[in-house]
Amino acid sequence: MPPRRRLCVSSSLRLFVSSHPPGILALVTRAASQPKKPIAVDPNASRDTPAMRQYARFKQAHPGCVLFFRMGDFYEMFDEDALAVHKTLGLTLTERTPGVPMAGVPHHAVENYIARMLAQGHRVAVCDQIQDPKDAKGVVERAVTRVLTPGALVDEALLADDEANTLCAVWLDAELAHLAIVEVSTGAFEVGACAQGALADELARRAVSEVIYCETATGEAPSVVRDAVERLALPALGRPAWQFRRAESEEALREQFGVATLAGFGLAADDPAIPCAGAVVRYLRETQAPDHERARPGERALAHLKPPKREATGDRLVIDAVSLRALEVEQTIRSGAVQGSLLGVFNQHGGKRTPMGRRLLRDWLRRPLADRPAIEARQAGVRALHDDRTLAGAVQERTEQIQDVARIAGRLAVGRATPRDLVALGASLAQVEGLIEALDQCAPLATVRAQLTDAAERIRPLAREIEATCIDHPPAHLREGGLIRDGVDADLDEARTLRSDASAWLAAYQQRLIEEHDLPNLKVGYNRVFGYFIELPRAQSRRAPDAFSRRQTLKNAERYITPELKEFEDKVTTAESRAIEREQAIFARLCARCAKESAAIGAFAGAVAELDALACFAETARRRGWTAPTITDDPTLEILEGRHPVLDDLLGDRFVPNDLALGCADAPARLALITGPNMAGKSTYIRQAALLTLLAHTGSFIPAAKATIGVADRIFTRVGADDALHAGQSTFMVEMTETATILNNCTARSLVILDEIGRGTSTLDGLALAWAIAERLAGTAEAAGPRTLFATHYHELTGLEETMPACARNLHVQVREWGEEIVFLHRIARGRADRSYGVHVARLAGLPGATVARARDLLESLAVSHEGAPPKPAPAQSRPDPKPRDQLALFTEFVHHPAMDELKAIDLERLTPLEAFDALRRLREMLND
Repeated sequence: MPPRRRLCVSSSLRLFVSSHPPGILALVTRAASQPKKPIAVDPNASRDTPAMRQYARFKQAHPGCVLFFRMGDFYEMFDEDALAVHKTLGLTLTERTPGVPMAGVPHHAVENYIARMLAQGHRVAVCDQIQDPKDAKGVVERAVTRVLTPGALVDEALLADDEANTLCAVWLDAELAHLAIVEVSTGAFEVGACAQGALADELARRAVSEVIYCETATGEAPSVVRDAVERLALPALGRPAWQFRRAESEEALREQFGVATLAGFGLAADDPAIPCAGAVVRYLRETQAPDHERARPGERALAHLKPPKREATGDRLVIDAVSLRALEVEQTIRSGAVQGSLLGVFNQHGGKRTPMGRRLLRDWLRRPLADRPAIEARQAGVRALHDDRTLAGAVQERTEQIQDVARIAGRLAVGRATPRDLVALGASLAQVEGLIEALDQCAPLATVRAQLTDAAERIRPLAREIEATCIDHPPAHLREGGLIRDGVDADLDEARTLRSDASAWLAAYQQRLIEEHDLPNLKVGYNRVFGYFIELPRAQSRRAPDAFSRRQTLKNAERYITPELKEFEDKVTTAESRAIEREQAIFARLCARCAKESAAIGAFAGAVAELDALACFAETARRRGWTAPTITDDPTLEILEGRHPVLDDLLGDRFVPNDLALGCADAPARLALITGPNMAGKSTYIRQAALLTLLAHTGSFIPAAKATIGVADRIFTRVGADDALHAGQSTFMVEMTETATILNNCTARSLVILDEIGRGTSTLDGLALAWAIAERLAGTAEAAGPRTLFATHYHELTGLEETMPACARNLHVQVREWGEEIVFLHRIARGRADRSYGVHVARLAGLPGATVARARDLLESLAVSHEGAPPKPAPAQSRPDPKPRDQLALFTEFVHHPAMDELKAIDLERLTPLEAFDALRRLREMLND
């Protein structure tokens, strides 16, 4: 229940009790203790009031939105909307009219409530009072001023400054899913396509917050879209099919960008991206342009929206949603925190950065480059900032003074900017000259400098105009003015002078009245309720001149007004309102001026973001001692003294570096089988390889003494235990599904890391699957497999090095034993391990001693030692078709041999030592036969 209602109820109850006999209190208490009937929507309840009719009209105009309806100091929700906010926000339900549930939130805290609704996937329409209630004749005039959806936000309070907030429109053809992705807060607009089965991965890589799609004939989502959004738990909204028709979509795009053809944007007439691009533009124009402020003639709605840009196929290293999560690129798996992830390393060591730079760096980590020249160009920029401390210092000095220009431009374009936004924009744009000067002699950053130089011609005059017009420390809003400097506008100065001289005029007027009428205690004052007045003590009120008209009677005084004072009051009052109106007009003119230069502002923001992200890479590399890897087109992976970027940051000198060589001259094999005990570092080692490869593709330096990394097209991972019980999939089913995705999509240029494949089923089933998967990934001399790191406890797999010496090699984690103690050296060496030390690790984990001892006894009784090399199955090409066999049990006889019968027949109690020796000799001969 909102505070105002709770206070009213409690106050009324106190008055009621104090004015009635004591017996009434018992009746009230008993009535209050009765169980309350749940509040529910009654469609037959009366809603025939002016305000409710107005509410129904706006609700009908914005279906699917929770309508926040401004009534006085509160935003109210009714009927189903009230039930929705009650469930989502925990607001108390109440009702004025029985059968019409309602709930409300204070207007000053509405942004917090809206943010929580959006986080739960709701869409919100905000209906404000656009008329002063004092001027209203009947119901106050209202209008929907904002439509807020999870993927189309521009308000600063609703956005995280280091994360993009994107909206995606999806359109399906026979084979592909076509995407149009827009970040409304900055105007970024991209189109692309992916396989329909990879839609969820593409949405994850793009950090999409909301999806719109073309409804089917039955009004439902296509199954491909439904499966993707359910997997990622994304809010999705169906749109009518006509909005995805090519003709309507092309018309929307031409109108938005003011062009006669889309060919200039690289979109041919039959481009399959046009339907989704046009649909997303139409959706944004509906949600971002308020009902009462549609674009005026000559003005373009969403002026900051950039033309659609197509990402070239193959330009990016593909990392699917599973791998992004498993590698903890943006957040940790266990806590979901940025600290402890790869991104967290740059947050900690990247120095002070702009919000634009933080968002771009996050995008680089999610979508690394896959083109060698582009990687090397970015790496050259990092090296320039890494090697030249003076240059890096000059860049940081300038970028520290730059605010979130990209999003400020977005708020200006949709009419949501504040005075502080405008002043921050002017101060930020003023840094362009300093940045150009700092980059003057830096060849690797010449492209960034050229982009800044082109933008400077447009934004330099704008920065000067904002600085000359606005004060340095602006107010949060313009309700009371105070933004524009003196001397900027003559009409504003005149109104301000009249307002500021009021106190002097009133003092002089008061003194004149005292002298003319001999009223020494006369005072001239002002309050907001009655305006200006002349006050006389009651004893002197009889001597008030006839020109004094009584305005108010107090206990000990009388207040009057004169025609002269009334005229002054009118002049001052209108002067204040005229000053505020004039400031608002100047502010609106400046905002419109900025909106016209949105392209130049966007170019400046893009250059600053790139420069800032490169500086972050350079600063991190300098502080952590990282080096630049050599990038090659050959499918090789050679790392000398590589370190895990996150653990190296946490452990420092305690982290043990390791080497890795795959697909190179000294180690031509593409498959590395890593064996060794738990807790020794196998998983760290394979994740480290994937993270260093990812970092190299972003253009960053990496934590290694030296590295040569071949360009990859994809990184695949299958690590950890996970399930999808809600979809009817067990842990093992999820493991096999993810492994199938790898086998069906990897190429010779991919990097694959696998951890403990096959452990989710029986030993023989798991070993067989792991063996077959390893053989497939190892490839052949004629068809090379992907670079693969396979960590396993199936020691039998190490036999692949002998059967496929050119394709597979064994690695193991070194361990040292002292009696019952083991020490993990965390060092990777050539060869295979012979034990897994699982019982030792269980003891370290704190299992009860008796349990550990029993496990050790069972291990000794179950162990099977193999003399010589591990088993060598026939090569895959010549292996006969498998035949069904009974699975062997662990705790029963699994080998039938005559020696077993002989052994059972021996009576140990009556056997002499000589007879025992003879029996043992016979058993050995039987086994050798």
